[in-house]
Amino acid sequence: MIFNYGIDHLTVDKTMSIANGTLKGVINEEARIKVNECRRMVEKMAASNKAIYGINTGFGPLCDVQISPAETSQLQENLLMTHAVGVGNPIDSTLSKIMLICKVHALCQGFSGIRLEVIERILYFVENELLPVVPEQGSVGASGDLAPLSHLFLPLIGEGEFWMGNEVVPAKEVLSKKGIPRINLSAKEGLALINGTQFILAHAITGLKKMEYLLDLADVAGAMSIEGYQGSASPFKEALHKIRPFKGNMVVAERMRLLLGNSQNVVSHEDCVRVQDPYSMRCIPQVHGASRNAFDHLNELAEIEMNSVTDNPIVLSETEAISGGNFHGQPLAMALDYNSIAASELGNISDRRSYLLIEGKYGLPRLLTAAGGLNSGFMIPQYTTAALVTENKSLCFPPSADSIPTSLGQEDHVSMGSISARKFNQILGNLEKILAIELMYAAQALEFRRPNTFSAIIEKNFSIIREKVAKLEEDRILKEDINAMITMVKNKTIIVK
Repeated sequence: MIFNYGIDHLTVDKTMSIANGTLKGVINEEARIKVNECRRMVEKMAASNKAIYGINTGFGPLCDVQISPAETSQLQENLLMTHAVGVGNPIDSTLSKIMLICKVHALCQGFSGIRLEVIERILYFVENELLPVVPEQGSVGASGDLAPLSHLFLPLIGEGEFWMGNEVVPAKEVLSKKGIPRINLSAKEGLALINGTQFILAHAITGLKKMEYLLDLADVAGAMSIEGYQGSASPFKEALHKIRPFKGNMVVAERMRLLLGNSQNVVSHEDCVRVQDPYSMRCIPQVHGASRNAFDHLNELAEIEMNSVTDNPIVLSETEAISGGNFHGQPLAMALDYNSIAASELGNISDRRSYLLIEGKYGLPRLLTAAGGLNSGFMIPQYTTAALVTENKSLCFPPSADSIPTSLGQEDHVSMGSISARKFNQILGNLEKILAIELMYAAQALEFRRPNTFSAIIEKNFSIIREKVAKLEEDRILKEDINAMITMVKNKTIIVK
């Protein structure tokens, strides 16, 4: 399978496939022609006496200082070095790779004025696992992700660092061993490299891929908890949701009908005296569905962004290079903040279902142990979910609602989208743990509903869980069980469809 950079349409799945090596990205002749033609335009502008931002002028508040052709290369390299001011822990190398992939696709669309040889060197890094070390903090999300992108591309000029397995090695050393010469940047190239939203976008892509599974997993956990609680399946009837047809609600209601279908346990209590279940059970389509709606919105925007040109200035013709604001991260930042809330809420409602299972109602023993008193059973893991839920709530402050002027006021409104993106992924990491604990609780609750049987998918998942986590008969150290459940979630071992 081949993906043509700058020509074909990039998606989350295609990006991840290029990153894991199952899809090969190439620069075809059509893209080469576009890149070379745009480069010709830039060279003509650079040789003229007309001041054109970023091509023959300084940057930011120094845009009024014109630079001579002889100083152009030094100007572009200075840009990379002075903007590489990131701090904090390095991001995962996979994120660096996704940033490189997204940047190649943007540059190959032929509006950035960069030389083909520079793009080919970036592509060489991707294909040979030469992944730059990028600190996680320092971007304000406009003019794009300046600091992280500067670190990402320092190795082009023989500076910065690469990941070599788990070790950090100076790029100069790696390039020397491989006999790869440094690149001498030319007019516009430094700016084309470090203006853009690829740091925000890479985090959005990885977050979307993780959240896609967690949305389905939340439905499975909810269905297993309903089975353990012997809750009602009637709130998921199609007729109910057709008269309030939000897309996410409809999807979740259908999934709940599938997950609970052909369950002997559900049928066994259809005529019980209970009139209704608590909201965390019966409002699963409305809550999980709202989170799905948020996911769909971010997925749509991320797909637009990964097929866009987000550097500055944008070269439209040999006489026109527009200094606009395509680098501004606000379109993704706001949607990322929305999805942070959406992911947090999946954890919030999951914790409530876990709590219901240990209350000791409707045939379940208190704390899900038949020998309470001497044994605490499942009392304490819910403390953990409560702590994680509160941590997620505290991470839901929207950085996109904040802005601190930079660049002597030239950049007087910024998106803070990099912070939104990082927090979104932190929340998803906590959500994995919350759902893992609910699944552990639900499996224990199902033990008390035997000899009833459940739907095929719940029976399979019950068996998968029991392969790693045994029924709790007497108190034991639960940390190992929780870690096993978290590993199952991270590895996508639980069947969701």
